[in-house]
Amino acid sequence: MATLRPWRAADGTAGVQLFMWCPGCDGAHAVEIESPPVRWEWDRNLDSPTISPSILVNGSEPRHPGRPRCHSYVRAGRWEFLGDSEHPLAGQTVAMVALPDWLVEE
Repeated sequence: MATLRPWRAADGTAGVQLFMWCPGCDGAHAVEIESPPVRWEWDRNLDSPTISPSILVNGSEPRHPGRPRCHSYVRAGRWEFLGDSEHPLAGQTVAMVALPDWLVEE
């Protein structure tokens, strides 16, 4: 349900992101799990991950233009969308969905 992606910047810094498909936004969300400083804790389970703290994707940020605000927890493979999310799944808990093949294979 999730996949790992390493990255390396031109300045030599590197890290790893955990990618998941958000059914509320109908798009991918990624969290930094192995880069200094580590921002999220992850239980190392790709099938039913638990991540903390919460994930906030804000549509007003330049890297997420036009996206609704999405605020959630991922616990044991379930998205827990907080009430301040701006999509139809706000306030609901739903099972994770598989990543699209094109995202897994990149």
